[in-house]
Amino acid sequence: MQIKALNSMAKIIRKDILEMSFKNKAPHIGCSLCIVDILTVLYFNIMRVYTDDPKNIRRDRFLLSKGHACSALYSALANKKFFPKSKLLSFLGDGAYLAGHPEIHSAPGIEASSGSLGHGLGMGVGMAIAGKLDKLSYKVFVLLSDGECDEGQVWEAALFAAQKKLDNLIAIVDYNKLQALGNTNTIVNLEPFLKKWEDFGWNAIEADGHNITELVKEFKKIPKKKGKPTVIIAHTIKGKGVSFMENDYIWHYKNLDLNSFTKAVKEI
Repeated sequence: MQIKALNSMAKIIRKDILEMSFKNKAPHIGCSLCIVDILTVLYFNIMRVYTDDPKNIRRDRFLLSKGHACSALYSALANKKFFPKSKLLSFLGDGAYLAGHPEIHSAPGIEASSGSLGHGLGMGVGMAIAGKLDKLSYKVFVLLSDGECDEGQVWEAALFAAQKKLDNLIAIVDYNKLQALGNTNTIVNLEPFLKKWEDFGWNAIEADGHNITELVKEFKKIPKKKGKPTVIIAHTIKGKGVSFMENDYIWHYKNLDLNSFTKAVKEI
């Protein structure tokens, strides 16, 4: 997809998130809206995937470590035609096809069950090592939240990835600077964040997580340096695209009523 089409797809995914969330009074709207542009670039411009053969051994792998933002992933997969879009409205319903966190066997295109924060990067390390051992050229992309980086196992995985020279591993940190109950750097200060990753042996890049042109450019550079894993620290806005949700952590939990849903859809 070209840039204009990617921006249009991002709007479609944001509307899907709002519709899915409104229908079943789902939480985690703000943290889903802020990763839309990243997912759009990955699924519709960067990653090698096979919708007619989702388990193709040569496919790139994507892991949503911040699994609570799964409505964004489900919409990306449906719009990529991994499964019918009609399935989206089952999200969180009784006997739902799509649960409140990704489940590996629930729908095509989901690579791992996630939502217990801190696990995703370690799983990605394992997949990246397997690719190296099998001499396959796929890449492994892992999307983490910034609050998730409070957890020690993230940094254990980061050290191990650098030790194993996993240049087929790409971490993306959704750095919206808010977590469930407040400001990320007030709860546990991550700064100097870029330098931390560099000191752990990673090629570290900062990018505007909502600038699709910039994201395409940065992802196409990977691996920027052979023998090093790459992290993209994506500066984002929680609730991006809906003015009354932006930078307000209450939308980590709050549901949409009819009035707020109608207003949000109009803004997208």
